[in-house]
Amino acid sequence: MATFLSTLGRFAFRRRGLVVLLWLLALVGAGFAASTAAAPPADTFSMPGTESQKAFDLLQRKFPDARADGAAARVVIRAPGTEKITSAARKAQVERLVADLTKAPQVAGVADPFAPDANAVNGDRTTAYAYVTYAAKATELTDAAHDGLEDAMERARGAGLAVEAGGDAVRIEQTMNGTGEKLGILVSAVVLLLTFGSLIAAGMPLLTALIGVGIGISAITALGSVLGLSSTTSTLAMMIGLAVAIDYALFIVSRYRSEIAEGRERAEAAARAVGTAGSAVVFAGLTVIIALAGLAVVDVPMLTKMGLTAAGTVAVAVLVAITLVPALLGFAPVRVLARRDRKQYTGKPLSQRQQRKAAKRAARRKPNLGARWASLVLRHPVAVLLLGVLGLGAVAVPAASLELGLPGEGTMAPDTTQRKAYDLLSDSFGPGFNGPLTVTVQAPDAKAAATAVGKELAGRAGVASVSPAAPNRAGDTAIVNVVPTTGPTDEQTEDLVRSLRALAPRLESESGATDILITGQTALFIDFSQTLDDALVPYLALVVGLAFLLLMLVFRSLLVPLKAALGFLLSVAAALGAVVAVFQWGWLADLLGIEQPGPVMSTMPIFMIGVVFGLAMDYEVFLVSRMREAYVHGARPGEAVVTGFRYGGRVVGAAAIIMISVFSGFIMEDNDFVKMIGFGLATAVLFDAFVVRMAIVPALFALLGESAWWLPKWLDRLLPNIDVEGEKLGRREGAPATRLTREKQLVG
Repeated sequence: MATFLSTLGRFAFRRRGLVVLLWLLALVGAGFAASTAAAPPADTFSMPGTESQKAFDLLQRKFPDARADGAAARVVIRAPGTEKITSAARKAQVERLVADLTKAPQVAGVADPFAPDANAVNGDRTTAYAYVTYAAKATELTDAAHDGLEDAMERARGAGLAVEAGGDAVRIEQTMNGTGEKLGILVSAVVLLLTFGSLIAAGMPLLTALIGVGIGISAITALGSVLGLSSTTSTLAMMIGLAVAIDYALFIVSRYRSEIAEGRERAEAAARAVGTAGSAVVFAGLTVIIALAGLAVVDVPMLTKMGLTAAGTVAVAVLVAITLVPALLGFAPVRVLARRDRKQYTGKPLSQRQQRKAAKRAARRKPNLGARWASLVLRHPVAVLLLGVLGLGAVAVPAASLELGLPGEGTMAPDTTQRKAYDLLSDSFGPGFNGPLTVTVQAPDAKAAATAVGKELAGRAGVASVSPAAPNRAGDTAIVNVVPTTGPTDEQTEDLVRSLRALAPRLESESGATDILITGQTALFIDFSQTLDDALVPYLALVVGLAFLLLMLVFRSLLVPLKAALGFLLSVAAALGAVVAVFQWGWLADLLGIEQPGPVMSTMPIFMIGVVFGLAMDYEVFLVSRMREAYVHGARPGEAVVTGFRYGGRVVGAAAIIMISVFSGFIMEDNDFVKMIGFGLATAVLFDAFVVRMAIVPALFALLGESAWWLPKWLDRLLPNIDVEGEKLGRREGAPATRLTREKQLVG
């Protein structure tokens, strides 16, 4: 691996013009394809294989006239005080509101709440609602359509009525304004400048990251209409792609500067940087790709698409790092060095003897912060280990109270019209009105069978009301709407759904129905949560298992990948604890702009596991690969740890700060889901990079000693030698294995 990548890096450095031209052509081509592509489809949600989805698909086939592709709004009207909405004066005002809504742009129809069969007035006749349907999808509604709805509601409010609206036709102010990405890039630029001390070196990772992410996002946009990728599919690709692309370029540029400092010729320095650091980048990228692509195991199309597109963007970032970065180094081989190093650089390659002297001089320099920290951990491994584990364990405690849910109008901020409409309906029609269950009944005489089923369901505990059976034109399928006595997110409602589904076989035999299914938004959310729960263990087993094998190949050890996986579990548990404390309990909610604390998104745990695992393995590979390289070249275990931190600690720290800044920038977005993802990933990187990888890992290395690199001989013979640490490169140059004397002093 190292030999191949070294050759590739040397080629890119020498043929830099050609390599840069090819990447620019790829960027322009992807951008042109994106600009000429059809509009991406709207966001859709499906759960293949679940009862809810089967029932929904059945309704689409059996009730084609009822298919509602257009947007809809439910306008809720309440009379002031104790007045009745059915009084002559108030009824006239509601009728004027209905007339105004009918005249609004893109409106297809408005259901009269006072129609005999509407059932749109509550029992005490204080509240009614009007159902508005549109001739366009929610994503196709114009500003005029939104303004027409809001103006009609405002006129009714002026008459003294309380009017609120919910549904996908209501304007949502949450937008992705790009502030997060801009802030993340700005902070990344500052960190890179402080790390490298050179504008050229700082700008190179940013430039290559923007090119790589630009190609990835443009490709997603271009393929959106063909592969069914909605506009939100690229959110994860943007977030992850930008962060890892900067980190990968940072790692290679840093290694190039180290090789130059040891006296190597510029092309050879680029070749060795790509051969050694590039190998770590490739395998770090593979772990991220495995974690993201593994989301397909969950079998939720939305998560699968987000995972695969993000994995594709990471793959582009890896290719950019091992080809475009060395090509750009060829255009500024000396200017990427710090000013002090540029003054000392002669431009002439050193002999092997001179290189060894340069390495010894570098080793005798005052140890940097990374080396000093590593030596401190090696002297007090037990204290550092206990402090790190107990600290993360304390932060993870809130995760035991994790409550999962999916966003809806009931979880929106209290001052939004959607939340107010939700609360009005719940207060006036009962808490279960916002989450009705739809029961589909298939039978030769569907209406009679559904009527019998409805009578049986009406007597069940937890059922508030059951609507009359509504058959389709063919008479072979009918639907019955069941309103629970509890709200959509209540545990009692979930129990009701499970009990009704368990009752279905008996109802089929008694009513003559051939199939009874239960669906509806509430049932769909329940099925979704169950699907995620069932997929969690297989997903963890697949991702962790494949990554364990990959890391075993890289480090030729059993304990190194094991502690990497255990450290990841600790950091992700702590990150989930922080998410629960902030987004569920409301800690720091005002500071972070969280208007409505509530249940954590159902997708968050498995989503965080996938992303954080890939990023955690990044830092493991970046840091431990330098330790492994020193160990292979003759350093003792303690010396190898110090060497790894001497050359990799600063880079990994900078990479982690860049990741944290990119993810933290998304906390500023208005979209609550994006805000939660940004916060969760930022805290996970903080815990994993600075607590697990920088403290717990070196402490474990100190305690394990030589056994950390133990691998059974029979397994060592079976595993292929991929030479990530560049051992073959050293042998090819004839450089003997040496130990750095400064590291000996620090360990001693």
